[in-house]
Amino acid sequence: MSFPVMQINKLIEMEVLEEAHLNLLALRREFQQERERCGDDSPMELAKKEKDLSLLYGGLRNKINTIVRDSNSLPSRNKALLVPVARIIQEEERRSEEPGGLPDSWMESWREAVGEGVQVKVESVHLEKREQNASWLAVHLGLLGQAIVEDLEKVKKELRWSYPPSFNVFSTYVRSYHRVVGQHLKKLEGQVTELKDLFALLDWIINRYKSEKIMGSPSLQPDMKDESADLQLEDGLLRQLKDKYCCRVKDDVRASLDRLIEIENKEVWTEKRTPEKDDEGLLTAHIDMDIWTNVKGTIMNSRRIDGELEQRVISSCLQELKLFPGRFETEFRRHCSALRPQPLWTEYQITYINSFTALQQHMEEHRAACPDEVEAFKKEVKLLTVRLGQDLEDQFKEEVKPYLRRMMTRKWLTSDEDFKQLLCRTELLSDHCSVMRPPHAQEFASRLHLHVAREYVGQLMKSNYSCKNRKHEKAAGKIRKEWGKLRDLFVEMKSTNEWLDPVGDDLSDIITQKNKSDIKEHLQPIVEHYPDFSKKHLVAVLYFRGLLRGREHQQILQRLSELKKKLGDGDAGDRSRVLFGDMQVTVNTDCLSNLPFSCLSFLLPDN
Repeated sequence: MSFPVMQINKLIEMEVLEEAHLNLLALRREFQQERERCGDDSPMELAKKEKDLSLLYGGLRNKINTIVRDSNSLPSRNKALLVPVARIIQEEERRSEEPGGLPDSWMESWREAVGEGVQVKVESVHLEKREQNASWLAVHLGLLGQAIVEDLEKVKKELRWSYPPSFNVFSTYVRSYHRVVGQHLKKLEGQVTELKDLFALLDWIINRYKSEKIMGSPSLQPDMKDESADLQLEDGLLRQLKDKYCCRVKDDVRASLDRLIEIENKEVWTEKRTPEKDDEGLLTAHIDMDIWTNVKGTIMNSRRIDGELEQRVISSCLQELKLFPGRFETEFRRHCSALRPQPLWTEYQITYINSFTALQQHMEEHRAACPDEVEAFKKEVKLLTVRLGQDLEDQFKEEVKPYLRRMMTRKWLTSDEDFKQLLCRTELLSDHCSVMRPPHAQEFASRLHLHVAREYVGQLMKSNYSCKNRKHEKAAGKIRKEWGKLRDLFVEMKSTNEWLDPVGDDLSDIITQKNKSDIKEHLQPIVEHYPDFSKKHLVAVLYFRGLLRGREHQQILQRLSELKKKLGDGDAGDRSRVLFGDMQVTVNTDCLSNLPFSCLSFLLPDN
């Protein structure tokens, strides 16, 4: 005869589990025997007994689940109870097909109880509010890792010995931690917004959880050897965290670049501070180093998490950097354009050409990882440096324009004042090139070398002056001397347009000839050096020389035609070596009065 229901319930509450279970089994046998006797005719008494059994079994399972759940938090209290708990679970699993028991699995219920215990442990780990501690998440994750290891150490050393091996106790606890911690991290993700916290969370998930700090801890070996060390994360959580991390990187990079512009305005532009020079003597603003250091640190941090995130972070940084040259230029012009054409405006432009070029060169180290983004940033830097360089060129051209226009005139022949001003500004240009970063300095000097050559020589083509009374010898000497000084300056600036060097001597040799007939013998050098030198240009040079018409005039033009035919067009098709072809030629009508019609072909465009 079994105990009355109330007494069995009392035994369960008092945790006298084995006695309670034996009486419960007796009650269950009585129920089974009565059920067999009654067949399909079940009296009310049998239904009541079935209900009592269900309530008692439910109570027993709840008590067992509570003991299992708390077993690792209260090991000394619950340790003795776990042996009968395991026996009861095994016995009930064996009787699962018999009537009178609970329909679902006792082993599965035990696993759920283990999971609940793990959840209690995880939720008990201290978590401060962000407002209280800037390192709230890093501290919490550190404590969580510590709690996991301590709990699994207890399972390994004590708890598992209370169960038969078939329970796979250690493995069950490990899997429960994978699942419960994964759910816990999902909750944390919603609270994380700052880059440092996103880093802490990603680093903990990808690196620390599997490391010797937690699941790979030596104290959990060798039991962990056959276990998976991977967290059970919700689908897409890791991708979501990485997306969030990259968005935050972009926001932080943009904010740091905006702060950099504000600092540059406050400390440099507003104060009209002269730029510094670096160790190479080049003007610098140090913004390239500030940006590079910041970006490099961000990328190196992401590398500590994994290679895929590193590549995405490089891409994010470069996407944000691509927008920076345009934003910087807008603010620079807004705050500093009033300085133009003061020397400080020029120095600032050279400084930012240098700094952005250096920044672009730093970013080249990421070309292998993100070729498209590096190329897009390079393009934006190129556009900025071209615009800044064009401003400098336009400014130089404006400054020298009045002096160049007065070359090859009566005043020029008797006064050096205009050339001194031209030379002074070209020397200043040389100074600017000396503090500009390669390759811009050389490109800049080369373009202005060509401009000065075209404008200086171009004054000969305007027929503003014709030498009389043997003044052509003085004029030729002056051209030779002046062009020599300009040529030397551009050589010093490392201009790549060395092909312009002979033009002064070539023209001087034509102009200086005492005997008009000797001019024919001095045409070959200029035709060889400058295939675009044509009849109309020669007519203008002869006009300046003082030779306006006559037989010698015609013979000289004829000689030019012969030479051009003999030497061919040479580099006439090379647009990078056009000097005379782009010059406007003004032909004085006095030159034409005695020319036969056939000689007027020089007025037509050259074939």
